[in-house]
Amino acid sequence: MDKLNAMAIFVRVVERGSFSAVAREMQTSQPTISKVLRALESELGGKLIARSTRKLSLTDEGQRYYDQCRQILAAVDAAEHSFQSGRETIAGPLRIGSSVSFGRLQIAPRLPAFLARYPGIQIDLQLSDQNQDLVSEGLDVTFRIGALNDSGLIARQIGTTHRLTVATPQYLAQHGEPQTPEDLREHNCLQFNLLTSQNLWVYDHGTGRHEVRIKGNAQSNNSEAIREMVLGGLGIALSPVWLFSEDLKAGKVTAILQDYSAQSLPIHAVSPANRRQSARVKAFVDYMSQALEAAPELQAIK
Repeated sequence: MDKLNAMAIFVRVVERGSFSAVAREMQTSQPTISKVLRALESELGGKLIARSTRKLSLTDEGQRYYDQCRQILAAVDAAEHSFQSGRETIAGPLRIGSSVSFGRLQIAPRLPAFLARYPGIQIDLQLSDQNQDLVSEGLDVTFRIGALNDSGLIARQIGTTHRLTVATPQYLAQHGEPQTPEDLREHNCLQFNLLTSQNLWVYDHGTGRHEVRIKGNAQSNNSEAIREMVLGGLGIALSPVWLFSEDLKAGKVTAILQDYSAQSLPIHAVSPANRRQSARVKAFVDYMSQALEAAPELQAIK
């Protein structure tokens, strides 16, 4: 038995919580993964995983062995990287996470050019509007917008999401156009509820900072749903420029409160702290950083 390979499979099963998920990752069968772990348990002389119909859980011995395996595998990985530095091939599977809107509008359209440059990479783009757990979902890198709450991650800021306040001309004709952030209190404001700021909209102006608690009759955890509500004339939104850039050009929405600078949000590429960034992860993060820096829809509207 290849002990190091068995240890790596064991660690992945613990992280993913599923034999079948690891089998798909490794392009093998679930019985093969089970066979490797049974052989490992037999050689160790005890159970590592307590199997049930609902979930996998570690035995006490399994938890200790898992912690030690992670340290051993990290040391081996670091030793190989030190030896191969500068010679690592940019190829292999790359599992990327992102919010739905950012992934669909900013990542997916850039994948053809990236894969033309690195044809040996296979992309698996996973989109979710919940903060993805990198380890349990097997992600190599994920993109997050806004403040990072988890300090146990490797994060690199690769861009900035500038935001603006928008509404349709029809909504403004019916309800009037706010002239100051404080006027928003009298309007139906549509809330994207995954940000830590929640219903607090913050603006900077020459006269100081304006913090306004907004209210409205609709909210969502998906920014494209907010966009559709705005386009339907339901209310006002504080949203990324890149989400409404085409609508602004077409005159479908109007940018308001332009004398006030809405608080911008950082875009981070985030990786697990206990996993060395592969050459393909670094190549993709570098590529996205350069692409976002040049993207007109990622620039602040003057």
